[in-house]
Amino acid sequence: MRTVPQASLRAFEVAIRHESFAKAAVELNLTAAGISQHVRAMEAWLGIPLFTRHPRGVTATAAGREFGAAIAHGLGHIESVAQKLRQDGKDRPVSVACIASVATRWLIPRLPDFRRKHPDIRINIVYALDARTPEAASVDLMIRHGPMPTANAVALLSAETRPTCSTEFRHRAGPIDAPSDLLHAELLHDETTSAWARWFALAGIRTSPKPGPIFADFTLMIGSVLGGQGIGLCPTALITDELANGTLLTLFDTPLDTEKAYWLLQASRLSTEAETFRDWLLAASERFPA
Repeated sequence: MRTVPQASLRAFEVAIRHESFAKAAVELNLTAAGISQHVRAMEAWLGIPLFTRHPRGVTATAAGREFGAAIAHGLGHIESVAQKLRQDGKDRPVSVACIASVATRWLIPRLPDFRRKHPDIRINIVYALDARTPEAASVDLMIRHGPMPTANAVALLSAETRPTCSTEFRHRAGPIDAPSDLLHAELLHDETTSAWARWFALAGIRTSPKPGPIFADFTLMIGSVLGGQGIGLCPTALITDELANGTLLTLFDTPLDTEKAYWLLQASRLSTEAETFRDWLLAASERFPA
């Protein structure tokens, strides 16, 4: 079965709506002869005349009016469904899976800026747990930590860390002039003690770090650092405010994990609202660099 010639169907729809080939030609940016050719193709496909031609123009036949009404009804239904789907897409919040440290220390403090610019877009932030892709987490966007996870991931923030302590701790800790002075300091650990071991190795010191409190993640450890309880390896991108106001300070210019980042991943298909939030995230990372 031959399918309906779409270009001819479109030309007929406009011609029957105006009941004029000349007006249809203006709307479709064609010539009146071009419209006439499309209509004749439609008539040939149907096997019946849709217009009566006369010197002053055209008049729709009964079949033409019936066919035109059917097309108008169909287009009206398509428009109604399209508007509903469009509204459903607007009503659905943009979902973002994010690790807790980035959410609490970087993303959430900056959300008011997005809300001011886009008050009609709702954001739903969830924890990025074991899922490794937005599709697996059923979200639009995902922020993950580590080496580059996929070829299409975009580095949002640097994840390099540096020895960091509170100004109050630095004042009472005594001399800390060389990396070796940290061997006897109170060290705070994020998940394991291996990060400090790697940092000492970078600093040219082959030794096991001093035992100290171990925290499940950076979100917990930073509370101890801010409380003046010791020195932690902190990602500078997540403590920019505290470094700027002097609450925290870094001790040595020996960064760890320079190859790692906080990566932005996106689902294969994004709504216009999700694209808007993605673009804002990327712009925010440029305005608030590590």
